[in-house]
Amino acid sequence: MNDQANSVEERFETTAPATLSQWSRHDTTWMLGLFGTAIGAGTLFLPINAGLGGFWPLLILAVLAFPMTFYAHRGLTRFVLSGREGADITEVVEEHFGIKAGALITLLYFFAIFPILLIYSVALTNTVGSFLEHQLHLQPPPRVVLSLMLILGLLAVVRCGEQAIVKAMSLMVYPFIVALLFLAVFLVPHWNGGILSTASTLPQPSALLHTLWLAIPVMVFSFNHSPIISAFAVDQKRRYGNNAEERSSQILSRAHVLMVVMVLFFVFSCVLTLSPAQLAEAKAQNLSILSYLANHFSNPTIAFAAPLIAFVAISKSFLGHYIGASEGLKGLIVKSGRRPAPKTLDRLTAAFMLVVCWVVATLNPSILGMIETLGGPVIAAILFLMPMYAIRKVPAMARYRGQASNVFVVLVGLVAITALVYSLLA
Repeated sequence: MNDQANSVEERFETTAPATLSQWSRHDTTWMLGLFGTAIGAGTLFLPINAGLGGFWPLLILAVLAFPMTFYAHRGLTRFVLSGREGADITEVVEEHFGIKAGALITLLYFFAIFPILLIYSVALTNTVGSFLEHQLHLQPPPRVVLSLMLILGLLAVVRCGEQAIVKAMSLMVYPFIVALLFLAVFLVPHWNGGILSTASTLPQPSALLHTLWLAIPVMVFSFNHSPIISAFAVDQKRRYGNNAEERSSQILSRAHVLMVVMVLFFVFSCVLTLSPAQLAEAKAQNLSILSYLANHFSNPTIAFAAPLIAFVAISKSFLGHYIGASEGLKGLIVKSGRRPAPKTLDRLTAAFMLVVCWVVATLNPSILGMIETLGGPVIAAILFLMPMYAIRKVPAMARYRGQASNVFVVLVGLVAITALVYSLLA
């Protein structure tokens, strides 16, 4: 890590733990950083995927959205906090379950998150290239040059250190929130009932359960910010010491309220504007909801704003996932027996990320969607099941046993994993 990042870490380590007397700017920055990692490009497809099931499944998913996401991420945060001072998720797994389990989880953690980083690299290049060509009417640079410039720009933020990444993400959240609100409000005059046409008849219980079973993973991963949870927990423990769990839960709850309210307003505004047939058409065309709305209304404002919103969404999600992917890669290098100096390790990690992301963004392969699907069950297992297993087995987490939310998290995790495996096989 560079000198600036080291100085930030040294300041956290040498300062006495902060109290919980008042909410600080530091807490707001993390709240928006969590929001920024979770609410990305996937949000732009959520209205299509969630709305296709009809009114009643969407209403049930809306009710479940907060507990599904909050309890799961709180459990993962508690798991990281249960380790020793400064230990990230890969080190806490090794501390609690042994060297072999630690190496396995580190490997799975990396290969669950890194493909998503590659997908964001491709999506960012496509979005900016299309914006230059269709909205600004400029000839975009060759793809190999454009992708390199974009990834280098994001890695320049990364080189400033973890705190700079979180601050950059929190700043990018503001225009994204404004843009989502603008679009949701813009659509209000165009509401035509849309999905309400399916509300007059109650679906058969078997059909409803089947729809919910396949839709829950969509909702779960639209709010997923597990890649940044490890860094979040480590920072809270440095800053708040024994009070870290309480303040972490407060930050998580506020972040999830913001996510759920903002995104569900956007989702309902979209599905009340478009009919189920139009949502199915958008899915068949493999378009985000913004692209479909731009074509549907032929509105120059939306046509110009949509790629800018997508750029912000993808960029901040890229930064958040980079933290998790780099953490996993560093863990793999250390567990292989090599222990380079911290600065050397940071440079090796950044170089690897740059080269692979650049090559994949240049090649633009369509297989990335399949890789993301394969990583889905692993993310669900790490986010939902591993912390609950630790609560049952690890003495440091014994105080969390017996809570009803633990059973809920396990059930949602099993539903998400089985639905993802079923979708993959189907």
